[in-house]
Amino acid sequence: MNAIFANSGTGTIALLSMSVILFSGFLLTRLTKILSLPNVSGFILAGILIGPCCLNLIGEDMVARMSFISDFALSMIAFNVGKFFRKEELRGMGLSGLWITLWEALLAGVLVTLSMRFLFAIDWPMSLLLGAIATATAPASTMMTIRQYHARGSFVSTLLQIIALDDVVCLMAFSITTAFLSSTGGNAVECALLPAGLNVLALLVGFGCGPLLSKLLSPKRSSDNRLILTIAFLLGISGGCAALNLSPLLPCMAFGASYVHFAHDTELFQQLDSFSPPVMSLFFIVAGMNLDVGALKSFGLLGVVYFLVRLIGKYAGTWLGCLLTHEPRKTRDYLGFALAPQAGVAIGLALLGNRILPEAEADLLMTLILSSSVLYELIGPVLAKFGLRRAGVLNPPQEEVKEAA
Repeated sequence: MNAIFANSGTGTIALLSMSVILFSGFLLTRLTKILSLPNVSGFILAGILIGPCCLNLIGEDMVARMSFISDFALSMIAFNVGKFFRKEELRGMGLSGLWITLWEALLAGVLVTLSMRFLFAIDWPMSLLLGAIATATAPASTMMTIRQYHARGSFVSTLLQIIALDDVVCLMAFSITTAFLSSTGGNAVECALLPAGLNVLALLVGFGCGPLLSKLLSPKRSSDNRLILTIAFLLGISGGCAALNLSPLLPCMAFGASYVHFAHDTELFQQLDSFSPPVMSLFFIVAGMNLDVGALKSFGLLGVVYFLVRLIGKYAGTWLGCLLTHEPRKTRDYLGFALAPQAGVAIGLALLGNRILPEAEADLLMTLILSSSVLYELIGPVLAKFGLRRAGVLNPPQEEVKEAA
């Protein structure tokens, strides 16, 4: 494939690469359907297969140029999650969602920090950074699994609200951790306060885009133009965040929340859902292509412990939070399974953490987070499907519909 690309222009290579990526995802999901696995697992495997580490159908240069896909996909996901911050939803949930989120996020972070420090004698800075990053949950694969199996009900509403709140808790934990670590070096303003201020500014900009979009999307606006304007806003927010090395999750979440508050319109989110499948496919396949299989050799026992302890912390924290807030038994027993995935936010925070750690530790941090993120994305959808099924919120008739060959 690279020999064919050798004499081609950049545009030609990009177009053919996108075609190969989407076809590979389609073909691998045929296999995962036979194995009764979610589509996300097939996309990740497709990325690993066609990426630089295996068949090398898509070279490293092209993979590096596709990083914008992750930002755009995350912005769409965050905007969609924002609709669950409607007053009606929050009033029905009360403070229980916040308590569950705090328990599941912070318990995972504390357990990872302590296990890294006392089981492997890793110094406190890296242990604290790993703990802060461990609080993050990736919404993309859980959202796609919910969509694939048409899951509905109060269990799903609670899950989506926790996913939304989880990123808020994660970014706050990471900001506090970096502020504490940076203060010892006398550079707290640059390394912690400035990023925190930029995140607040981005959050305000995202919130302000909601009422602006609601004014632009008048009742007379065609459905095509509604989609065009929404995508334009999301691209602008994610592009601005990328320029400032910020995650687009919080501002796009605020964008979705403020739009649904001012416009009282949920049809736009349904229209965006019809646009999202190829974008989500690209997002997960590109994530698989970014995995350096050779780096897994250094994953070792340290990576296995990080992987398992975070899972235990997420499940135990969710269980305790549900117990304290008197959630139904099925929610208490199975909600934690849907919070396993970890990808985009964790990878972005690991890149920020590199500025604080020495080079050797920074490389180890990136290897752990990148490798474990792909593993979480492989096992996460399976655990999410298990939790949704056991909670009884899947739609059996839709799940059993067979696609045309």
